[in-house]
Amino acid sequence: MNPIVLIPARMAATRLPGKPLADIDGVPMIVRVLRQAQAANAGPVAVAAGDPEIVEAVAKAGGTAVLTDPDLPSGSDRILAALAQLDPGREHDVVINLQGDMPFVSPAVLAACAGLLEREASCDIATVVAPEASPHDRSNPDVVKAVLSMQADGRSGRALYFTRSTLHGDQPVWRHIGIYGYRRAALERFNAAPPSPLETREKLEQLRALELGLSIWAAVADDAPISVDNPSDLERARQYARTLHE
Repeated sequence: MNPIVLIPARMAATRLPGKPLADIDGVPMIVRVLRQAQAANAGPVAVAAGDPEIVEAVAKAGGTAVLTDPDLPSGSDRILAALAQLDPGREHDVVINLQGDMPFVSPAVLAACAGLLEREASCDIATVVAPEASPHDRSNPDVVKAVLSMQADGRSGRALYFTRSTLHGDQPVWRHIGIYGYRRAALERFNAAPPSPLETREKLEQLRALELGLSIWAAVADDAPISVDNPSDLERARQYARTLHE
């Protein structure tokens, strides 16, 4: 297995414009994500940037970034465009897609995602889940829930479904974390397919993969990483960064 880690990022985020360059205790957010990915030692790391400012910030920090068309419709399109530039010889058979808004994601979580693809021959796409943070998560449509067939060790499982709906019963509820590891052929097949009926209904693109018959496995993380989607998330990230110096 020869993985590469790609981080899609663009300035025109709807709820927090310019967030890749948002300052978090003196470091642009995209640079923090880059450093966490590099620490995972899961393969070479590059940013798939939609804007020159992002490329400049990453280069200034000593990282690799490639400029992609800012009008690409999705992160997976941006990943494939960057992959075509970085690896035209198709040497990398696994692509880890790390969102550019997780400035403190644990390197161990990335390594676990990549490890699933190495360990599970039937796994086409690997992802990550974490335990629910509170009972409110069960009914919150903004919290995407993963329904898993768990392995005996409780640290990974095969995904049966993903939903925004309320889940009932006494079993654990797993929050889905938007980190994906794709076998390259699975990524290309997924991206070539149109949105599926379940994807459209739930507004969850991973359901397209399941409807295509691709197998998704999830690794269990102990906690969900901070994800910066709006100004209040950004302030929480800044407060957390300050605690790292205490």
